[in-house]
Amino acid sequence: MQSDLSRQAAAGTSALSSAGGAQAGPSSPRASPSKTRARESSFGSGSGGGGSPSKKRVYGDRFIPSREGLDLATSFSLLPGSASSSNSSTPSASSKGKRRAVDTDAQTEEANKTFDSLLRTELFGPSSIDQTPLLRSPSSARTHTQYTGATSPGNSPSSTKPLFSFLSPSRKRITREGAERGLDSPTHERYSLSPVRHESQKLLLSPRKPMRQVSRVPFKVLDAPELADDYYLNLVDWSSTNVLGVGLGSSVYTWSAQTSEVKKLCDLSESDPPDSITSISWVQRGNQVAVGTKNGMIQIWDANVGRVIRRMSGHTARVGALAWNDHILTSGSHDRLIYHRDVRIKDHWVNKLAVHRQEVCGLKWSDDGQLASGGNDNKLFVFDKMSETPLHRFTDHIAAVKAIAWNPHQHGILASGGGTADQKLRFWNTLTGNLLQEVDTGSQVCNMLFSKNSNELVTTHGFSAGQAQNQVVIWRYPSMQQVAQLTGHTFRVLYLANSPDGQTIVTGAGDETLRFWNAFPKSKVERKSDTSALSPFGQIR
Repeated sequence: MQSDLSRQAAAGTSALSSAGGAQAGPSSPRASPSKTRARESSFGSGSGGGGSPSKKRVYGDRFIPSREGLDLATSFSLLPGSASSSNSSTPSASSKGKRRAVDTDAQTEEANKTFDSLLRTELFGPSSIDQTPLLRSPSSARTHTQYTGATSPGNSPSSTKPLFSFLSPSRKRITREGAERGLDSPTHERYSLSPVRHESQKLLLSPRKPMRQVSRVPFKVLDAPELADDYYLNLVDWSSTNVLGVGLGSSVYTWSAQTSEVKKLCDLSESDPPDSITSISWVQRGNQVAVGTKNGMIQIWDANVGRVIRRMSGHTARVGALAWNDHILTSGSHDRLIYHRDVRIKDHWVNKLAVHRQEVCGLKWSDDGQLASGGNDNKLFVFDKMSETPLHRFTDHIAAVKAIAWNPHQHGILASGGGTADQKLRFWNTLTGNLLQEVDTGSQVCNMLFSKNSNELVTTHGFSAGQAQNQVVIWRYPSMQQVAQLTGHTFRVLYLANSPDGQTIVTGAGDETLRFWNAFPKSKVERKSDTSALSPFGQIR
């Protein structure tokens, strides 16, 4: 017997060596992906023979239980409040104390909830749907054996609910079932032809709101040569007239979403001295676009006629951020200053803000006139209207703050995202100055915006120490559950803009591509009609 085992072990070792050996596995740093796939393929094709010695099992006289294939997370999430019953779609804590985003979607989440409810009903009866403990009489308490799960946070051990209960068939249980559905009832479980309870059948057949489908593939990709891979620039913006503006090198190009017509708006390489584009921003209503340059200049162009209508100086370094508030144009620069300009008058100077200690890379106005500014000094400031003194100073981020967004559905809610060393989304109440929520995304937050049509937001990401990087993530707010994770860019997704109808987003990266995604649902007004006047892609072939 021992010699047979020795021969089998030698044969198994020989088979592994011929398949590439342990040193050439996928975890080996020396094995390239192509070689790994080739070895896996050869290993799989060589294992088809049923009589191969390496595929035989050797059984001994000891019984060792195997938990392979056992889903312990599902087994111990049967009761509410248990440690493992937390939503699996939310970021979970890793061994290093960080929370990483889990690649999931709303359909998987809904299916898990339905399965969990069905499993509760089948194992613990209809009362488990209401999360009530199993009924038992005082006389049976001494003979009642139970195994308990983890207690919910804040609960005392005395409030622990049973995970598994072993009860003999009692007259009380039969009486309770008979009271609910008598033996004469056609829905009684004794007459059911279904393998599941009547309550489970009602749960499965109950109408549900259909889940929104989010395509993981961009429906359109445009080449964007010379699109800079620079975290501190803002080179993509979408106008209210359905025209996309992009800064490429020293030029600004426009692309009409309705006609797919591409035009070169300006070329600063021929100026004296030569200049390059560092930021662009469309006015809220109209065809004017503000262009910030590397030399600190700001130009306002009329996209319809293709000519510059105003030039404004003031900054001594590149203008990386621009934001409009009606007729007020706000600019942030590498010189650490923020300028307010009134473009209606010749003497356009209005105010100067000197609060940041490093480059200003993020600027956003709210609908009610509050300005949020983020900088490379890891600071986030909130100004009330045109005040020079910040209303709030937020210093929780430990990396540059470029990603800033105001919630259009809730007054005074500001979201911000940190860079590589931070990787967190933070939500602030600017009415009280309180931090509302914090989410670790696991990767650099490059940009973000809230949906106009639903209470959702999208974030774009870059560097990461983990596997998830260069992704685009759609979140529900305020639960911060992932709706979808979109991948395709091979560089940091630095640029983000929303279409005027609120359904489509465009993302740009250093891989010199612009990708268009159907990210958000239609607005309530557009749902009543099949087509929208602002539909950006209704005429694209």
